[in-house]
Amino acid sequence: MEAVITGDIVNSQKANSKTWLKALEVAIGDDFKNQQKWEIFRGDEFQYYIEDAKEVFLIILKIKSQIKMIKNLDIRMSVGFGTRDLAMNKVSLSNGSAFVNSGRNFENLKKEKINLIVNSGNKNFDDDLNLIFRWASETMDNWTPPVAETVFELLTNKNLTQEELAKKLDISQSSVSQRFKRANFGLLMETDQYFRKKLAEL
Repeated sequence: MEAVITGDIVNSQKANSKTWLKALEVAIGDDFKNQQKWEIFRGDEFQYYIEDAKEVFLIILKIKSQIKMIKNLDIRMSVGFGTRDLAMNKVSLSNGSAFVNSGRNFENLKKEKINLIVNSGNKNFDDDLNLIFRWASETMDNWTPPVAETVFELLTNKNLTQEELAKKLDISQSSVSQRFKRANFGLLMETDQYFRKKLAEL
């Protein structure tokens, strides 16, 4: 199972484009320079092709946390599951059911005033996951920049203890613990496991 994320930056005009582009580069990593997988178009919109759909939720969390570290910005993402049947030199020119499913729901994000939606073409799967992701999105939408920073560090340095993270961020261990709770990080990790289970059943 493959996946495509189609998204855009909310309130992109309120920050220098170099700032949020750098945040996306940090979140995406090596794929950022691979146009077969990642591409920015129409100013602040993007597509990201992901070979292993199981990793999608963690990738969403990384992207979201990097953007939420920037004051006044947010991000909308439509995730499509399926296949990539035509691979081109640019991801925006590629095609397949994952691309169709992702693009189909992207325009609905603005209309429905939500920031995260999934589409696999399987109604039961989509209804279930969209309900779960709606609460997750409500949590993520309310992250402050310090909470978002903590989430990103926890995602990218999974072996760090709270004490080690406190030293890295130059804050107290109790502050790390408070941010952890405000982020609902434990519940988000449970959501990732639930998502992987449901995807395996699709």
